[in-house]
Amino acid sequence: MSTPNHSGAEDRASEPPSTPKRQGTRSVTSASLDELRSEWRRLYRCEPPRFSRELLIRGIAYRRQELKHGGLGKTTRRKLKTLAKMFRTTGRVAPDPGLALKPGARLVREWHGSTHTVTVTEDGFEYAGTSYPSLTKVAKKITGAHWSGPRFFGLVRAGASSEKETGSA
Repeated sequence: MSTPNHSGAEDRASEPPSTPKRQGTRSVTSASLDELRSEWRRLYRCEPPRFSRELLIRGIAYRRQELKHGGLGKTTRRKLKTLAKMFRTTGRVAPDPGLALKPGARLVREWHGSTHTVTVTEDGFEYAGTSYPSLTKVAKKITGAHWSGPRFFGLVRAGASSEKETGSA
């Protein structure tokens, strides 16, 4: 069977009917392996993977939560895809070196006497009414030259500033 779609909101409308017996966590933890596999099929609409009982329980609990409250946000899904790609290519996953900017945050920079404000969005950044996928593209638009976007806006990774402080002590 095909892999289920786990995007959240659109799944809620097509959520399989549930019985009161299947609603509680207690019933899942006390369910037999056959009952867990049946519940997995009902929720994911595909055959359950050959997981341990504990992982099946966690997967079922996660899917119920996802159906009730919605799935992962776009930013988190994008970050997970990046980490999965890193794992496929290098065989390991390093801590995320990216910036942790929340949507709605504003970055302000003065450049040649003008103040420039950039708003962080779910899809990237917005500057002067235009969306950009990276801060570097915004910095290039402002300056006309290639700049590191995070450096242009004065954003420094946490590890980089503590290393400087340690070295100067």
